[in-house]
Amino acid sequence: MGNVTVKNLDDCASVYGGAMKLVRHELGVESFGMQVIDLPPNADAYPEHDHSDDGQEEVYTVLKGAAFLRCGDEEHELTPETFARVPAGTTRKLVTRDQPARVLALGAVPGKVYEIAEFTVPQAA
Repeated sequence: MGNVTVKNLDDCASVYGGAMKLVRHELGVESFGMQVIDLPPNADAYPEHDHSDDGQEEVYTVLKGAAFLRCGDEEHELTPETFARVPAGTTRKLVTRDQPARVLALGAVPGKVYEIAEFTVPQAA
């Protein structure tokens, strides 16, 4: 039998006031980043970033609701069963309009061993 880890999202540690669930950490995943991001209606606080410093590409998919992925001058609507890949160096930002969104974000650096970002490891109280 394998060493399977199963966690309910409600039982996962979080950061940013509960807006980002640390799913990668809770499952013990070490080969890629994986977080669940909860965005309220009219959210604009998700940071614009580009990963040019670490070379990470990301894939986003919406689990519930709808979000918009802004990449430079383009905007892409993300709804359930829609996936978006954003390469390193491309500026990206997630926003919402009149409804909330729950977004699954996956990330890794092509051809390299994944390095765990410190902010995704819960700090002991």
